[in-house]
Amino acid sequence: MRAVGVTEFGGPEALRVVDVPAEPLGPGQVRMRVTAAAVSPTDTHLREGAYARRDPVQEFPYVPGMDAAGVLIEVGPDVDTDLRVGDRVMAVVVPTGAHGAYREDLVLPAGSVVRSPAGSTDAEASTLPMNGLTARLALDLMGLQPGQVVAVTGAAGAFGGYVVQLARADGLTVVADASEADEELVRDLGADVVVRRGDDVADRIRSEFPGGVDGLADGSVQDALVLPAVRDGGAVATVRGYRGTGERDLRVHPTLVRRYAENRAALDRLREQAGQGVLTLRVARTLPAEEAAEAHRLLARGGIRGRLVLTF
Repeated sequence: MRAVGVTEFGGPEALRVVDVPAEPLGPGQVRMRVTAAAVSPTDTHLREGAYARRDPVQEFPYVPGMDAAGVLIEVGPDVDTDLRVGDRVMAVVVPTGAHGAYREDLVLPAGSVVRSPAGSTDAEASTLPMNGLTARLALDLMGLQPGQVVAVTGAAGAFGGYVVQLARADGLTVVADASEADEELVRDLGADVVVRRGDDVADRIRSEFPGGVDGLADGSVQDALVLPAVRDGGAVATVRGYRGTGERDLRVHPTLVRRYAENRAALDRLREQAGQGVLTLRVARTLPAEEAAEAHRLLARGGIRGRLVLTF
């Protein structure tokens, strides 16, 4: 079975096409033929070995990838799903060992797989599961109510863009950061107020909302720098495990998508919202799986708007 992974940890050049055995299909699981896998920063950390110690498999090859789209080809026993063989599907993947989205055949819990959004290509569908679920989880953890104000840093990125759009759909007022080049993009995503990004973004947000915002999703991973933007007792969602300083009764929520990896209802709702145009599926570029190293190099250079996608 063809996959892209690493047989030793390192830079983008460590990625190569590898042969892996087909995964067995068990109760409650489905098998999909992967045609598209989105590339994310998490994939680069896996490639470098950052997660190896906590991986229960503890052996090469390691295959990255948390987003897959393609075709359902097999349904295991005891599966509670309305999916049928031949359906176009998308899935969120929790990588371990050779089990990652960068492979052409993948077995997953049925709760991690839903139909692809209406009108989407496989490449477009592959951009939604991981970032979309992370954005949904961030908002759910903060628990804001319609009419409250949420700030979003890194709003031009995949996670931040989905937070902006989901927050608007939830009835929140959105203040988001952007560079001058990205301001129009962030406004088009639905931000009510746009401020210039940078280390002083908290001051810029406070200038628009002097009492502080009710919640903040920190997609740019600025951690302590952005906390002053939030009112006392407000909520913060972080994406790299940051837990705050314990000051001002801020409720800081590290947002780990693994918690929603089998939340089929949440993933299916994202599918519906994408099909309705509430969510924008942004593909920056597609590359054949054999060019995964180049995809990782492009990601490392920065400035990518939308997702890079590997095709099989």
